[in-house]
Amino acid sequence: MFLFKIDLQFFNGEKTEKATPRKKKQAREEGQVLQSREINSALILLFTFCVLNLMGSYIYYNFVGFTKNILLEIKRIDELFSVGGIHKLFIQSIFLTAKIVIPILAAAFITGLICSYMQVGFLFTTKPLTPKFSKLNPINGLKKFFSMRPLIELFKSLVKICAVGYVIFGYIIKQSKNILNVMDMEMLQIAGYVGKTIVNIAFRAAMVLLVLAVVDYFYQKWEFEKELRMSKQEIKEEYKQMEGDPKIKAKIKEKQRQMSMGRMMQDIPNADVIITNPTHYAIAIRYDSNIEDAPIVLAKGKDLIAQKIKKIASENDIVIVENKPLARAIYSTVDIGDYIPPDLYQAVAEVLAYVYRIKNIY
Repeated sequence: MFLFKIDLQFFNGEKTEKATPRKKKQAREEGQVLQSREINSALILLFTFCVLNLMGSYIYYNFVGFTKNILLEIKRIDELFSVGGIHKLFIQSIFLTAKIVIPILAAAFITGLICSYMQVGFLFTTKPLTPKFSKLNPINGLKKFFSMRPLIELFKSLVKICAVGYVIFGYIIKQSKNILNVMDMEMLQIAGYVGKTIVNIAFRAAMVLLVLAVVDYFYQKWEFEKELRMSKQEIKEEYKQMEGDPKIKAKIKEKQRQMSMGRMMQDIPNADVIITNPTHYAIAIRYDSNIEDAPIVLAKGKDLIAQKIKKIASENDIVIVENKPLARAIYSTVDIGDYIPPDLYQAVAEVLAYVYRIKNIY
């Protein structure tokens, strides 16, 4: 029986952790974003037929005007079928088509842009266009062919066909009585009825596709987050890249500490006194009334460092004074290069006075 748990993710690399913000940012830069094309298609279809519905009278009057012009031209049949007449008719047809088609295409284009922006935001990257030789690998192609994705896409297509077909068939069944009355209508009424029926069918189909697209969006979101999942080892490696390898950081800190220690040892000969514990602590103090407003700590150390400080002090004839409480207080409250705090002025002043008397300064 095991007394402790072993996380097997460090051995098999299973990806169970959510993607980090850095991983998501990198995926976005590579063009890997969350987007459901089904939402784009459904909304483009819906708004396109909305525009068609609003433009019904506009399209009708343009066709009527074009037809009248042709009928008037037929009176001069010899001119109509000349090179100039055919060219004129061709230009008119192009202008009519442009007047009708351009607003519809513009509506579809703008709808597609808005849908993409709402899902992805502004993103411009050329990385997806970069050729990848891994895509040419037949083994990878076979893996994709036998994966679940083609089956899921097939299932989604079948669901869309069945749902849209059911709705359209149900609507046509309801309109079956009206369809029989078409034969009694005039040509203009027939055109209006057919146009209205097509728009209604398109609306219903678009609404069904929109509902399915919302479901597809949540599925795409789940699949996208699943693809971006990371193992604990990957998160650990990413942390190392962002923060730096702990071993390297430790070496840098050690090097900085050594450099600081070297500078500190170089400053000890400038000290006026060394206050000791006497064996555990050593603090080097300097006070120059022409430079400093208060005594300053040039160096401090404990145990072996304290012994080195005292050794350098002896080599440079610096007075060593034993004062256990003062040594402990300075060591725990004052950093190297800082001034002595006011509450220790009196005690340090007494030590300095003692040193000055020894050196016969006064």
